[in-house]
Formats: sequence, structure tokens, C-alpha cells
Amino acid sequence: MKLSIRSRGVLIGAATAVVVLAGGAVGVGGALAADPTDVPTETNGGSIVEDFKYPNAAEILATQNVKLIRGDGHILLVDCATPPVGDIGLLKVRTTDEQIGADGIGRVCFKVTSPSGWLELEVPGVYEIRGDGQRTGTGHEVTAELESDEGEEITVDVDPDGSTQVGLGADPTASPTMLLRLTVTG
Repeated sequence: MKLSIRSRGVLIGAATAVVVLAGGAVGVGGALAADPTDVPTETNGGSIVEDFKYPNAAEILATQNVKLIRGDGHILLVDCATPPVGDIGLLKVRTTDEQIGADGIGRVCFKVTSPSGWLELEVPGVYEIRGDGQRTGTGHEVTAELESDEGEEITVDVDPDGSTQVGLGADPTASPTMLLRLTVTG
């Protein structure tokens, strides 16, 4: 059978497409095949399901005496010397326990990276929370949930651009308070 030049071109084009598609399918199939040794474990990051556990929490507890439990990643523990970005600085939590925090003065700092976020933690002896705004109208809206030594639950709105006294800071006769949660809503 003799094919015209045009028919040969169509036939060659079709054959090329089949080879390319077949090669692509093999390539894609190979890429999608999971390596059985690449299964999530504790040593390579654990489950692929998000559990919101704070990374390096055990190390932070050992070095800074701050228990970071879980969060959505939008409130991050940072060095208190971290400079402000524009008019936004750091949330600063002050405590009566000088063993809390990296600088040995009873202070831990957090950077808010989104208009919303949350962090569950345990910081004992908290008496003040400073908002992250460097001037009026610039800080994030933050709610702090605390608990007194007697088990009383306390929720306060943190001044976005100033300090909010809690526990002993608000009332010298009050019992110490444990900071349990920070929530950013704006």
C-alpha cells in the first residue's frame, strides 16, 4: 500500500503522539508510585495529618520553661530582641518566674503572622501581656485565656497597642495566673 505524503505525515504524527502519551503515562505512573520506605514516622516528621502540635515543644520547655501545646502556626515564639516590622512588634508576656523565657527575666515573646490565629500554651505566673502595636491603632486584636491557681477561668482582651495587666498585675492580692491560650482575631 502506497501512502501519500500527507497521509504519511498524519500517520507519523499519530504514532509520535501515541509514543509521547505512553511515555508520559509511564513517567506519571512511576512518579505516583510511593516508595515503601518513605512512610511517615516520628523520625521524618510523623503523620501527614495535621495535628497542630507546636514544633520543638519539648526543647522549648526544657530551655525556656514554656509549654507550647498546639496552634495554627500564626502565633510564633520568637526572640524578644526581634525588631518590629513597620508598626507591628511582638506580643510580650511577662511572668513572675524569672526562669521563664530565654533572657532570664521572666518574659516570652510571640510574633503574630496573620490577622487570625491561635496558640494553646502554659505560662505560669503571668501578670502582664503587651500588645504588638507600636503606635495607636496598629496592633492585632488578641484575646488571652488564663486560669487562676484556684481554677477560675479568666478571659481578657489584650490592649493591641499597650499593656494589659492580669492576675497579680491587675490585683496584688490575686493569685497567680496561668496563660492557657492566645487568640488573634484581627
